[in-house]
Amino acid sequence: MKKKPYAMLLVTGFWALVLVQLLSSAPVEHYVQTVKHQATKVDRVVTREEELRNMIEGWRSTMEIKPINASYDESWKAAVPGYNGRSIDMEASIIQMKMTGKTTQDQLIFKEVEPDVSLEEVGVFPIYRGNPEKPAISFMINVAWGNEYLDSILKTLEANQIKTTFFLDGSWVRRNPELAKKIASYGHEIGNHAYSHPDMKYMSDYQIRQEIGKTQQIIEKTLGIKPNLFAPPSGSFSSQVVKIAKNDFQMKTIMWSADTIDWMKPSPDVVIRRIDAKMGKGVMVLMHPTAATAQSLPALIKMAKQRGLTPTTVSEVISSKRIDTP
Repeated sequence: MKKKPYAMLLVTGFWALVLVQLLSSAPVEHYVQTVKHQATKVDRVVTREEELRNMIEGWRSTMEIKPINASYDESWKAAVPGYNGRSIDMEASIIQMKMTGKTTQDQLIFKEVEPDVSLEEVGVFPIYRGNPEKPAISFMINVAWGNEYLDSILKTLEANQIKTTFFLDGSWVRRNPELAKKIASYGHEIGNHAYSHPDMKYMSDYQIRQEIGKTQQIIEKTLGIKPNLFAPPSGSFSSQVVKIAKNDFQMKTIMWSADTIDWMKPSPDVVIRRIDAKMGKGVMVLMHPTAATAQSLPALIKMAKQRGLTPTTVSEVISSKRIDTP
C-alpha cells in the first residue's frame, strides 16, 4: 500500500514528459503558432476598424450639412424650396476606405437628409426660384412665337449637354406640332404656358380652367406628356390661378427671378449684363426664342458654369435634392 504514492508519481511524471514532447513537436508547435497569429490578425483588424470609425466620427462636424426647410417668403408672397442636408454613411465609408486603401475625406460616402418641411407643406404659392444654397440655375424658355430662333437655341443647349424647361403656349403647339415634338425629342422638360397668351390675373375660374386645360390636352395629345409646371403668360396671375393650377391640374405655378427682357429686342450685351447682375444659386432666368437669347445663351451658360452653377430644368432647380461634390 505504501508503494502507491510512488507509483502514481511515476505515472504522472511519465504523462507530463509525453505532453512536453507533444507540445514541442513540429505539428503541434505549428498549430499553436497559427492560432496565435490568427488571433493577433483579428485583433489588428478590429483595431483598424475602430480607428476608421473614430476618424470618421471626428469629421462629422465639418463634413455633414443640416437640411434647410422649405419656407414662405413674405416679400415675394411665394414658396421657397428646401434643400437636403447630408450625413456620413459610416458603414459605406468604411467599406470604401478598405477597398481603396485610402483614408482621406474624399473617400467618404454620404446620404441625403430631407428637410422637416417640404415645399408641398408650405402651401399653394407661386415659386420664383430654387433654394439659395443650391448651385443650380435654369434658363427657362416660354414659347408662343419666335420659331426662327429655336434651332439655334436647341443646338446651343445640346452642345453644352443641358436640359432645360420649355413652357409651351397651347395654340402654338396646335399650329407647330412638329416643332413641339422636336423640342421634346431633345429631352427637355415641357411646361404649360396657357393657351392663348392671355392676362390671367382678371379671369374667372372657368376661363382659368379653359386656358390651362386646353393646353394640357393638346400637349398630352401631341407629345404624350402631362406637364406639372405652369408659367402664367407675362407673369400675370392671381392667387386663384395658382390654386386652380394646383388643385385641378396638380401643377406648380412658376415665375422667374431674373428677366432677360429679350422680348424688347435688346442687344446680347444688354441681356448678358442684366443676367450677370442676378446670376446665382437657385436663380430661374426668363427667356423667349429671340435673337437676343439665341446670341447671348452661349455666354450665359459659360458664365454660369464658371460660377459653379449647374444649368438644368426648373423641376431640378426647385427640387430639394443636392447638387454638390463631397
